[in-house]
Amino acid sequence: MRIGLDVSAVSQRPAGAGRYIVELAKRINGPSVDATLITVRGDAARWHQWSPKSTVIDPVPSPRPLRLLYEATIVGRRHAHGIDVWHGPHYTMPRAIRKPVVVTICDMTFFTNPEWHERSKVFFFRRAMQYSAHHATELISISETTTRALRDVLHPTVPITTIPLGVDHERFSASAALSSLDEFALPTDRPYIFFLGTFEPRKGLDVLLAAFRVVGARDSEVELWLAGQAGWHTSTTDDIISQHPYASRIRRLGYVDDSAVPPLMRHARAVAYPSRGEGFGLPVLEALACGAEVVTTAGTVMEEVAGSAATLTTVGEAGELADALLESLQRGGRDREARSQAAVTRAAPFTWNATTAAHRAVYQRLASR
Repeated sequence: MRIGLDVSAVSQRPAGAGRYIVELAKRINGPSVDATLITVRGDAARWHQWSPKSTVIDPVPSPRPLRLLYEATIVGRRHAHGIDVWHGPHYTMPRAIRKPVVVTICDMTFFTNPEWHERSKVFFFRRAMQYSAHHATELISISETTTRALRDVLHPTVPITTIPLGVDHERFSASAALSSLDEFALPTDRPYIFFLGTFEPRKGLDVLLAAFRVVGARDSEVELWLAGQAGWHTSTTDDIISQHPYASRIRRLGYVDDSAVPPLMRHARAVAYPSRGEGFGLPVLEALACGAEVVTTAGTVMEEVAGSAATLTTVGEAGELADALLESLQRGGRDREARSQAAVTRAAPFTWNATTAAHRAVYQRLASR
């Protein structure tokens, strides 16, 4: 069975949905599956490295409008020959294709919270998702939260399979043998609260920075470390940080190398992820796998992922977030160890191998029709 996987939307610094596509591509080939990856021009080398058993082709133009137009009008006619199932892992699908197609819907916030996105993306992805919901052969959703929203908003006429994302437990581990920060030129003698995510409105950085006004006043040593690449509408965050009373204790790490993320999570006194809404919230799962103390938002997909292994606060409530972070900072050793073990236990069933196996089952089902 040959699978066509569209990887053309993955940026040079994968995060979120991009990380999902990379991890799937790494594992997709197996005894019954051979993959062809289609990407943008000049991008084949990294995909050969990530997925050496795959066939990689790179005909797609890189500017976003041209890339999306190419997928809609050309991919199905020119690149689907010999393919048994086509997988569009990022909301979209070719319009001209005669093969079974599965499309992944990562989240529904283009509909439920359009203010969290750039207007151009809202316009395009709403149309693309509406089309996929009624023209794909099957949909994959990455969480039950997303599946419910998908059904409520788009009323798909095709089946939906919910497949949670995974975590690499060899990298994201609570093992003390893997806990050094020395090689990354970061101080190892200071307590810090850690955030990881693209800087954009939905992530709740404004709430975290407001909470740190309280935390910083109560704890004179703790720092706030912010990791992640700039998304959009970052000027507000920049202004808040520059005017923050504890700006000298806020470290902006930028985009950090994959190898640095696990030790940053393991060493943190707390990992804060006050996002207003996600499709899955992968940093929460990764932090749990590291045995980290996680503080995130109630009533969101992060609660679905973390269960009782994280401290949950109301979306947008800086006071609650500050209280939860202070409680984490003050927690004693025995209590911290128990909570760390509970976090690791919660994360254990989530693996990329399980995610990939569930995808292969979908492909097999569609190919056998």
